[in-house]
Amino acid sequence: MAQPDNQSKRFFESLSGAGKSIAVLTSGGDAQGMNAAVRAVVRMGIYVGAKVYFIREGYQGMVDGGEENIKEASWESVSSMLQMGGTVIGSARCKEFRCHEGRLKAAHNLVQRGITNLCVIGGDGSLTGANLFREEWSGLLEELVQQGLIDEDAVQKYSALHIVGMVGSIDNDFCGTDMTIGTDSALHRIIEVVDAIMTTAQSHQRTFVLEVMGRHCGYLALVSALACGADWVLIPEMPPEDGWEEKMCQKLSANRAGMKRLNIIIVAEGAIDCNNKPITTDHVKDLVVRCLGFDTRVTILGHVQRGGTPSAFDRILASRMGVEAVIALLETTANTPACVVSLCGNQAVRLPLMECVQMTQEVQKAMDEKKFEEAVKLRGRSFENNLKTYKLLAHRKLESELPHSNFNIAVLNVGAPAAGMNAAVRSAVRVGISEGHKMFAVNDGFEGFYKGQIKEVKWADVGGWTGQGGSLLGTKRTLPAKHVEKIAEQMRAHNINALLVIGGFEAYLGLMELLEARGKYDEFCVPMVMVPATVSNNVPGSDLSIGADTALNAITDTCDRIKQSASGTKRRVFIIETMGGYCGYLASVGGLAAGADAAYIYEEPFDIRDLQSNVEHLTEKMKGAIQRGLVLRNENSNENYTTDFIYQLYSEEGRGVFDCRKNVLGHMQQGGAPSPFDRNFGTKISAKAMLWLTKKMNETFRQGRVFANTEDTCCLLGMRRRALVFQPVVQLKDETDFVHRIPKEQWWLKLRPLMKILAKYKTSYDVSDSGQLEHVVRNIQPKESDPSGAM
Repeated sequence: MAQPDNQSKRFFESLSGAGKSIAVLTSGGDAQGMNAAVRAVVRMGIYVGAKVYFIREGYQGMVDGGEENIKEASWESVSSMLQMGGTVIGSARCKEFRCHEGRLKAAHNLVQRGITNLCVIGGDGSLTGANLFREEWSGLLEELVQQGLIDEDAVQKYSALHIVGMVGSIDNDFCGTDMTIGTDSALHRIIEVVDAIMTTAQSHQRTFVLEVMGRHCGYLALVSALACGADWVLIPEMPPEDGWEEKMCQKLSANRAGMKRLNIIIVAEGAIDCNNKPITTDHVKDLVVRCLGFDTRVTILGHVQRGGTPSAFDRILASRMGVEAVIALLETTANTPACVVSLCGNQAVRLPLMECVQMTQEVQKAMDEKKFEEAVKLRGRSFENNLKTYKLLAHRKLESELPHSNFNIAVLNVGAPAAGMNAAVRSAVRVGISEGHKMFAVNDGFEGFYKGQIKEVKWADVGGWTGQGGSLLGTKRTLPAKHVEKIAEQMRAHNINALLVIGGFEAYLGLMELLEARGKYDEFCVPMVMVPATVSNNVPGSDLSIGADTALNAITDTCDRIKQSASGTKRRVFIIETMGGYCGYLASVGGLAAGADAAYIYEEPFDIRDLQSNVEHLTEKMKGAIQRGLVLRNENSNENYTTDFIYQLYSEEGRGVFDCRKNVLGHMQQGGAPSPFDRNFGTKISAKAMLWLTKKMNETFRQGRVFANTEDTCCLLGMRRRALVFQPVVQLKDETDFVHRIPKEQWWLKLRPLMKILAKYKTSYDVSDSGQLEHVVRNIQPKESDPSGAM
């Protein structure tokens, strides 16, 4: 096995867990991804030399104690947990822990095992209880001394209790984090049901009223409404105004008149009106039947939303947070406040636990006092953006209400198809029409552009597009350079004032070629923006691309099935080839989500010695309790070490210990319905791009025409760590490896050591990117002058 390098040695010296004991528990309601978090805490804890304990059945197990409830974990005890829903170590609500006597028993049970580091996975109630336990700790130890249960040495040795929380809640109701563990998986369950219901509703011209979870938080209802293009949504944070019943019926009726054969209404279980009275699904159904006479059905999703396999996003989030939690526990001091590790944009952060809890409680207080706008702001920027985007897309303005712009905008897809492209096009068209523009759809990318395959597209033309995979506009890899003259003619003929290009690396290259053509053709002196959409996630200037999450879920689901196929056949290693060109994102992040033993990529060169080391590692592993192996290979990771070569090498070297199978996933990674994440991401990023185009067209309108020839009017809109950022494509040239069509620096390479650590390899881990303790930032309204800031 490879020895740790110098960087790794510094890591072990500064973050050694030797002599420390960490306990992990899950409390409150279960959520998909909790097992991935438990697995990461156990393996990272053991990796740094700490003893790690399971506490079964949450706080109840801590109070009851005993070998069965507080048990030392081994590396093997968390294998095969990653793909399981719920929580394997159990969760229970515990009345005893709410009493002082119960917490005294819990303290005694922890001290007996030398546990002073707690990792709590649960909701705000569980985390508040943990913080109270921490505050009382020294007093509890004194009481135990007085009762003769422990001695003074134990008080000195275990003087401080350190706590780090991870939020496991499908409702996403905890302030300070963009996504809690389990939320994305719950959205998967909801969208699977909605997609299935839409087919039967279409057949019978029915209206469906769906109730989703969210007693105090409307996140699931709001995002699922965005992701499926629901006609109406009811959430507790933003109750409808008086007279909403009539407005809703008018909207449903207008949609049917516009040739739509079905209606979907999504209701959060905690939905209320502006007088704080509950709005039930039965009330909504009776209203639709009474006022419109539509055939209406109610579906209550219930605990289906909590169950099932965790999504790729939740596995990666939980694994990252689990490792981060162990690092936070090792770095904590007696004066460090209890913190939660969470996600802000694409960045891991640590926030003081009680600041988050207090803000979460303030949301409920604001709702009780009917200060609903304040409640939405307290929920955070992500929630507010979702609500604004939904309002922008769901409610069509009357012709008289639309601003009159006289601007024409063309939208096209370029490159390979990616799930979520259609959601982005729908969002662009509807936001453009809401802004008063004429929207034109270009079929078949730049090839269709120069051939004149351009037509005006209306609001109703993009109805039902969010859940469709592939590219309904059609997409080609053709670049514009050879056809700029014909494209300029089409721009002139249709009076195109701005361009929105949705696509992958070809779209990025195409935008650069159009920018270069500005010197020769004034038609290209218009605002142009690109939104990244490719399963490969290889576009410079953006951490994430539309379509990559759907591809990751396809890889993860397939790996789960492949691993399961070996459950009756012991000692088998699977070699799986993923897409991505030269970009190893899918192989690396898919490997983390699927629990792979190795992932071979172009960005991290490997040789025969590395392959031999991996075979030896797997041989050692197969001699123990774990008897299945998973190896991923990016399609262009190495021209000589092909998938066939690696398969044959592993088969030969592992002879007598394990056998091998190989699988090339191919285009199944590009197909299928888009994941909720890709639908939501595509919708929001495209809406932001359209608002930016509107702003730029107004700024560059001179003497009766739009004339934009500066670098900052040809941009790529990408996710950078915590925010969506517009970047001139010219400035991205230096960040690009054009030969291999990848960015020179890629953020996800920092996740590769996590995969190796969780697979029991000794490796270096850069803790400089770990979250630092920050304070909860209250959401401040952006300036009115910048509408794109609201997104």
